[in-house]
Amino acid sequence: MVRHQLVVQEFKEAKSIGVDTVPVLVGPVSYLLLSKPAKGVKKSFSLLSLIDKILPIYKEVVAELKAAGANWIQFDEPTLVMDLDSQRLHEFTHAYSELESSLFGLNILVETYFADLPSETYKTVTALKGVTAIGFDLVRGSKTLDLIRGGFPLEKYLFAGVIDGRNIWANNLAASLNTLQALEGIVGKDKLVVSTSCSLLHTAVDMVNENKLDKELKSWLAFAAQKLLEVNALAKAVSGQKDEAFFSANEAAQASRKSSPRVTNKAVQKAASALKGSDHRRAMNVRNRLEAQQKKLTLPILPTTTIGSFPQTLELRKLRREYKANKMSEEEYVNAIKEEISKIVKLQEELDIDVLVHGEPERNDMVEYFGEQLSGFAFTLNGWVQSYGSRCVKPPIIYGDVSRPKAMTVFWSTLAQSLTKRPMKGMLTGPVTILNWSFVRNDQPRLETSYQIALAIKDEVEDLERAGISIIQIDEAALREGLPLRKSEQAFYLNWAVHSFRITNCRVQDTTQIHTHMCYSNFNDIIHSIMDMDADVVTIENSRSDEKLLSVFHEGMKYGAGIGPGVYDIHSPRIPSTHEISDRINKMLGVLESRILWVNPDCGLKTRKYSEVKPALTNMVAAAKLIRAQLAISE
Repeated sequence: MVRHQLVVQEFKEAKSIGVDTVPVLVGPVSYLLLSKPAKGVKKSFSLLSLIDKILPIYKEVVAELKAAGANWIQFDEPTLVMDLDSQRLHEFTHAYSELESSLFGLNILVETYFADLPSETYKTVTALKGVTAIGFDLVRGSKTLDLIRGGFPLEKYLFAGVIDGRNIWANNLAASLNTLQALEGIVGKDKLVVSTSCSLLHTAVDMVNENKLDKELKSWLAFAAQKLLEVNALAKAVSGQKDEAFFSANEAAQASRKSSPRVTNKAVQKAASALKGSDHRRAMNVRNRLEAQQKKLTLPILPTTTIGSFPQTLELRKLRREYKANKMSEEEYVNAIKEEISKIVKLQEELDIDVLVHGEPERNDMVEYFGEQLSGFAFTLNGWVQSYGSRCVKPPIIYGDVSRPKAMTVFWSTLAQSLTKRPMKGMLTGPVTILNWSFVRNDQPRLETSYQIALAIKDEVEDLERAGISIIQIDEAALREGLPLRKSEQAFYLNWAVHSFRITNCRVQDTTQIHTHMCYSNFNDIIHSIMDMDADVVTIENSRSDEKLLSVFHEGMKYGAGIGPGVYDIHSPRIPSTHEISDRINKMLGVLESRILWVNPDCGLKTRKYSEVKPALTNMVAAAKLIRAQLAISE
């Protein structure tokens, strides 16, 4: 109730200063389909059974917006691009039929995005009652054009999303104009609206202050402000008022990007192309590898470790800022980071953690740090986008073929290893996560770019191994994040994504232990793909899931790899007790064999304070030792 009142309030506020906006609401069916049942509710409960209970609230907010002077209201129904059965499709028909009388006198836009619509869904959405207009993503949903060609209701507006709302590349205006002119022939000029493919929330805001990007590269880009100019230019062109100078500049930029030598590296392309002839698996199976690794590492049962990062203090961030601003010498910076790593290693030894990390004090972001050292990447000063909640990130821009000019992490990892006799993990970000958390070039398939990044990470893995690092963690936090919405497209993605990971470590010795980490996600439907990654140890979020993931990873016993389900939630300042962590470990042992179980937090400790980290890790290690003692007694 509070949220819908806020929508009305925001509309009124904009109108009071002379701005006539289109209020945007999550559509009623998508609202339910994207919701989760409350804790304790039976799995068999259908959220869609609540549709008739929430429709009166939608009628109320529509009435308030209408009374406030709204002419258009947008209902986002993103779930329309998913695989929906006839029952779920019927709920869309039912919901908008029930709302029809409330919508009378208003223009209603139902917006879809991120994929093509299935043909049956297209028939349903184009027949919705009370709906004035339908929006389609014609960038990621290019096949939808064929459905539109097969017929579109003449009485409705078509919002053609030809400007990419999820990436930062300048639109090919000539190609988009051809598409729009074809659509104009189907729906008529008066019913065609030029639009972005989705909300511009996913792009950076404006290029006006990007002073460090060179002129050529900037000409290839369009942030949100520039995309609005593209929408306007295309709309005018469709109406016969084409801005020839604007179109010419765009054509020149497109040609520049296509022919620029900075984009293409023939050697990289050849190496990436050659990868398709093999599946790049390690020769020995994982059970035998773990035995060989244990002989070398001699770890205790239930080995303890952390995921990688340690707290990024204000002093540490200030240090990196001053170094980037040339306010200190490289020698001063390196010495300061060495001192920080030394403190982190000493702390872990005092806590008696079994497998250590160097804490990553030299890193700003797990993707940006690597992108800064790889060719084919560019970086913005102010290209922030919302990640989740209030957290924002500044994604790198992958504009060309990717390669690794020199080692990226070997210096810091070997320095850390020299400070201890315990195993030190080399910490890397995996190719698929770098891909999914960057603005990726759109002039070649994503898998080609992923393979190029994989080759660069492979070079780093092999250099770490040669430098004496016996455990290497290659994080694939965003593996599932790139999973297509349509089931028919998921197997293809998972095949090349998993292959990319295997490429990174296929040549290491059997005694080198490869870890990977995956963040908060639902792994049930991709467990076999995770197993196919062939990592020696997989660490995952678990504490927020109340051990629900353990039943899924029970299948990991058949696979034989080590598994580290997080024993406490690092996104909370709350410090778990030894008893609480022990209880979690015992629950894990009810599903997983002790020989494959690792004890670790849910994720990296970057966002936490040392006052939270020290006692939490103290309790974690104490819990692992307690359970080890209990297991020894029971044997």
